[in-house]
Amino acid sequence: MTLRTDRPINVVDLFAGCGGFTQGFHSYEPAEGQRSPFRSIAAVEFNLAAAATYAMNFSPLNGGTAEVFAGDIKEWDASPYAGKVDVILGGPPCQGFSGLGKGDPEDPRNKLWREYARVVSVLEPKIFVIENVERFFNSPEYRALKASAERGHLRNYRLTPPTVLNAADFGVPQARRRAIVIATRKDLEPLGFPKASHYRERSTALFERPDKLPWETVKEIFRKSAQPPAATDLPDRTCEVLGHDDVPGVYKTHELHIGRNPKPLSIARYKAIPPGGNRLDLRGKYAKIDGEMVYLSTESWDRHNSGSNDVMGRLRLDAPSVTIRTEFFKPEKGRYLHPTEHRPITHFEAALIQGFPEHFNWCGTKVDIARQIGNAVPVGLAEALARNIHQHLDR
Repeated sequence: MTLRTDRPINVVDLFAGCGGFTQGFHSYEPAEGQRSPFRSIAAVEFNLAAAATYAMNFSPLNGGTAEVFAGDIKEWDASPYAGKVDVILGGPPCQGFSGLGKGDPEDPRNKLWREYARVVSVLEPKIFVIENVERFFNSPEYRALKASAERGHLRNYRLTPPTVLNAADFGVPQARRRAIVIATRKDLEPLGFPKASHYRERSTALFERPDKLPWETVKEIFRKSAQPPAATDLPDRTCEVLGHDDVPGVYKTHELHIGRNPKPLSIARYKAIPPGGNRLDLRGKYAKIDGEMVYLSTESWDRHNSGSNDVMGRLRLDAPSVTIRTEFFKPEKGRYLHPTEHRPITHFEAALIQGFPEHFNWCGTKVDIARQIGNAVPVGLAEALARNIHQHLDR
């Protein structure tokens, strides 16, 4: 079967979040200066703030073409789009699989991929892509997904073998490993994974990287945020979107350069951690706080020589970031201290590490937006998948 891509390639984004997947597909250029062939026609997102962010970037509210359903995917009627969709994207909730959560096999969110499969069976796209955490591949739900491809909603599709992609291998300044499932309808040639464009210099032999670039580092990100944050809160404004007239926003990415009000103990800890360091550098160190000498480490940190060594860690200027999670503004959660300044990274810096452009629109409180940033598919990884899909359909 021969396909022509001189018409737009219609895309639906499920569990869309703020639109990292969609932004990557829209950022893709078949040739320099050439417009992306992908057109978003619908998106589904349960969280209102994230759905509002998506709408303010990709719906007719901002000159886009996506109709945004802000609600439970179980209540979304996909039938009006049947026969009109080429590609479905989506990252079903991963809290039930994540190593950071309880890993509850009974978490009802684990089963939401089944709603994704239901939509696929209605829309019958040429290709669909599912993104999740690495542990998804070891879960009963992934086994159920494979079974669905044999005799269930997905029986008309071929799945790729379980593969984990690292965003850093595709030019993202972040070492974020994600489980990716690509499926191709059986009347088409199967689609594989995109080839890595970047490599980790210390671990890749010369003969394996003749046409690749070194991993991107965060150095350029922090050049864009050379000034310390001037505020701790977002501007006080609201917008009307998706039937609500009191949603916080809209904010441009550069307005997200907001700091925190750390306690004196936290500031003393930040100052005691050298470039590239972490909680281990606090052992045996004291600082005078309010006239008293205070121990900077904790009993728990002192007892553990392995495990979460990235806690209270500084990002390294000469390396990609660690995975940007939803609480990146809390250095006690991971390696989220500024490389040289005595503060956590800001929402602005985290959004840039995830690949969002500075003109991107954001809605929600600062906690809402942090969740949107941390939950998003890195834009550069999504763009690599878009290139792979376009070249396959255009072949």
